[in-house]
Amino acid sequence: MPTIELSSIEPKEIAPGYAARFIHTDNITCSFVDIKAGAPLKEHSHVHEQVMQVLEGEFELTLAGKPIRFGPGTVVVIPSNVPHSGLAITDCKVLDVFNPVREDYRAL
Repeated sequence: MPTIELSSIEPKEIAPGYAARFIHTDNITCSFVDIKAGAPLKEHSHVHEQVMQVLEGEFELTLAGKPIRFGPGTVVVIPSNVPHSGLAITDCKVLDVFNPVREDYRAL
């Protein structure tokens, strides 16, 4: 199995304050995101299932209208087509895993 150095992947801005490095396989997209403190993420939804883990920092995710504040050690599962938004409380490093592949992110 090949190894990938994240530092070799050029970050792409997916929203103001959100810089992501992507790894795509046949079935999933892994998005390693550096987020600036105070950066909001507007409400949206998508067909992809999403698993979100904060690796560093603190993030507030509003999922179906309910806020969840979390940091390292907690994983949040976002079901397909459920509206969600977010706010970085501090500078954060986040890992998002999507199924199926995010073709829109592959195109960036």
